[in-house]
Amino acid sequence: MYLKIKRLIDIVLSLIGLLTLSPIYLILIIIIKLDSRGPVLFKQKRVGIHKTHFNMLKFRTMRIDTPKDTPTHLLDNPGQYITKVGKFMRKTSLDELPQIWNIFVGEMSIIGPRPALWNQYDLIEERDKYSANDVPPGLTGWAQINGRDELPIEVKSKLDGEYIEKISLWMDVKCFLGTILSVVKSDGVVEGGTGSKKEVASSKEYMSK
Repeated sequence: MYLKIKRLIDIVLSLIGLLTLSPIYLILIIIIKLDSRGPVLFKQKRVGIHKTHFNMLKFRTMRIDTPKDTPTHLLDNPGQYITKVGKFMRKTSLDELPQIWNIFVGEMSIIGPRPALWNQYDLIEERDKYSANDVPPGLTGWAQINGRDELPIEVKSKLDGEYIEKISLWMDVKCFLGTILSVVKSDGVVEGGTGSKKEVASSKEYMSK
């Protein structure tokens, strides 16, 4: 029952977000175009509900010569690919704003497990243990306010499973408020990685942001 209410909440809040944030969208579009050549939006194939695929939207934060379908942390010296404006947008999570459209059309939810890349098979398999692939992926979620990029894949998947077990309006409110606090404090953001370099290389963990 709550999942139907959750979808209604997603539609209403995403529509409000698209309308009220339109001036910010316009400003960011102009800044991105002035900062570097290339498209404003970055589309990436991600895993949605029931392991279907969709194109997740972001404001482009990297140069157009960046290797495709490769998580930032698996690039050699990822900082060389990130634009000046991109660094700011990543730190403040402004690059995620286009995903409000993904939420509005039903490909994502405001709260849920962050969508994996289509080729992150180990992450997808680990999430299967907790039924975390059976709900719409989210703009933010329980794992994101409990470590974000610092968490290894096993821990992050377990946290996604905890969210599934406790999914409710109150749980979503806690995730939403926790996300605001995390963004303000920049908690758990590790540029180009999740956890230590060794953990990342062994698990091929994905970029949560």
